[in-house]
Amino acid sequence: MFKRNPRSYLRIIAEFFYPRGGWYRASRYVIYRVRRLPDPAHRISRGIAAGIFASFTPFYGLHFLTAAILSWTIRGNVLASLLATFIGNPLTFPLIAEISVNLGNAMLGQPSSVHLPEIISQTAAATTDFWSNIKAPFTGGVVDWTNLSELYDRVFLPYLVGCLFPGIVAATIGYALSNPVIHAYQRRRIKKLKERYEKRLRAARDEAGEAQKKT
Repeated sequence: MFKRNPRSYLRIIAEFFYPRGGWYRASRYVIYRVRRLPDPAHRISRGIAAGIFASFTPFYGLHFLTAAILSWTIRGNVLASLLATFIGNPLTFPLIAEISVNLGNAMLGQPSSVHLPEIISQTAAATTDFWSNIKAPFTGGVVDWTNLSELYDRVFLPYLVGCLFPGIVAATIGYALSNPVIHAYQRRRIKKLKERYEKRLRAARDEAGEAQKKT
């Protein structure tokens, strides 16, 4: 018996940013899985739209759950929505975050622009404060929510507001592109299965005819 060597944390982090086999192979796998889903094209496309929109939200770590709830709400394919969250990945998150936060600031009337390094630094500071405050009653430390408050005002709220427009646009485009493609693929696949069945049926009839002639 051969035992699989467990992946190190460094390996897990590396594969998060660059999957084994590369992003091209990973994207082809997602497309393959979506095409093979046993559901009507319009339901699969709704799921894809839900997954894409969820990827634009600031609920990091909850994109799967967000996509599943949205997909269930609009009667889409839940598995398709989970697969479609692939749109949100380390290559696209920086662009999505910066566009959403700054668009949200503009919509909220907050002129200040926030760039990716500041988003990361404020998130890190708020995360550190959060865990420090959780441990404060046991360690005698001082509870301070300043960084969390700043993160909410300067990043999270603008992100939540600003993600709506680009998220809806991207989800609509995803639906519009995927629905006809999946529909055409399903029709072609059904046609091939039908032709294969008819071919086997003819072969069985021919074999039965040959057996009758011999008897």
